[in-house]
Amino acid sequence: MTNKEYRLYPYRWVVLAVFMFINLMMQLLWISYSPINGEAARFYHVDDLKIGFLAMSFMIVYIPLSIPESWAIDKWGFRKAVSLGAILMGVFGLLRGLAGANYSLVLISTIGIAIGQPFMMNSWTTVPAKWFPREFRATAVGLVTLAGLIGVALGMVLTPMLSLNMSIANVQILYGGISAFSAILFLVFARETPPTPPCEDGEETRALMLDGLKNALSNRMFWMILLIAFIGMAIFNGVTTWVENIVRPRGFTPSDAGTFGALLLVGGICGAILLPALSDKEHKRKKFLFIGLGLAIPGLIGFTFATSYWVLLVSAFALGFFLTSASPISMQFGAEITQPTPEGTSNGLFQLSGQISVVYVYLMEAIRTKDGSFTPGLLLAAALLILSLMVISRLKDPTYKREPDFQEGQLELVPEEE
Repeated sequence: MTNKEYRLYPYRWVVLAVFMFINLMMQLLWISYSPINGEAARFYHVDDLKIGFLAMSFMIVYIPLSIPESWAIDKWGFRKAVSLGAILMGVFGLLRGLAGANYSLVLISTIGIAIGQPFMMNSWTTVPAKWFPREFRATAVGLVTLAGLIGVALGMVLTPMLSLNMSIANVQILYGGISAFSAILFLVFARETPPTPPCEDGEETRALMLDGLKNALSNRMFWMILLIAFIGMAIFNGVTTWVENIVRPRGFTPSDAGTFGALLLVGGICGAILLPALSDKEHKRKKFLFIGLGLAIPGLIGFTFATSYWVLLVSAFALGFFLTSASPISMQFGAEITQPTPEGTSNGLFQLSGQISVVYVYLMEAIRTKDGSFTPGLLLAAALLILSLMVISRLKDPTYKREPDFQEGQLELVPEEE
């Protein structure tokens, strides 16, 4: 039909909001032991490495489950698949707190939470594709990225504060209860699609998951974008993981390191909002990827060598701002150039590469100098950013058709049609 009506429904913001909420809580549950590693080790009567494994288990579980859960998203629709992930998060989040000081039960519960994570993370581009016009999708992905960063920041800030007056088990019960509440909100308010599609005929139609996977992996430019995303996520994960160790040799305290890490996240939050929005406005992906990763280099150099407190503050913010902005832009870029590959499939490949980037996190620690300096790993990061700029220079922006004139419509809370 060539005369099909297209509408944008205000209800899209409700769907995006509940989706952001569950992603925020998933990231909070992931990071919640990291800022109290030593205290948690004493509470559970284990060593620090076992507490660290609670966070690492999310990455370990993600790797084998990413592709199967992407298939589920494309086969069942994001609402059913993400609802399953949200239920796992809420149920096992509560069980983790109810496990008390039993580390084995806490680990099993953590793995249960982690099984739900790919359903959410691999839908980051699927939800915007179902509800938003193309010129706003990178912004929408950026908002979901923002929710995840806020979850990490809240976990790092609130957990030490709460553990002063509550047991670690009770803190986890609190987090699990809020996670269960966010899951209920998603189950009640999320809808698979609006009554009227937000795009032209054919753009909302996607291939089957296996065919889509073959299509994406046979696309040379998609591999280039995947490499760029891998580099950005590897550096961000490496710096956030080792921030205290990086600045310690220069005489900075753990408190200072916490401030630098917080500014890195604040910068990332701002970058995840601003640059994807500009990318959508100008319908340019290549340009803003180049700006993001190119301007991340001065921030990285400052973070590597600066001895001034204020220079490190500015460097941390700049590094987070520009480095993080590349993630939602690259995800949307990848979704656009691999049509008709399902968004859940392309997004799953991006998220999978982000989890594999844990290899670089360990490499940074392995190549540090005898006096504990992380300069070799950070210089390697700078070299990788330069490599990414060379790769970006070979990309081509997607060809955009003229979008139809949209109308705002209303969406009632009616049962979803089968």
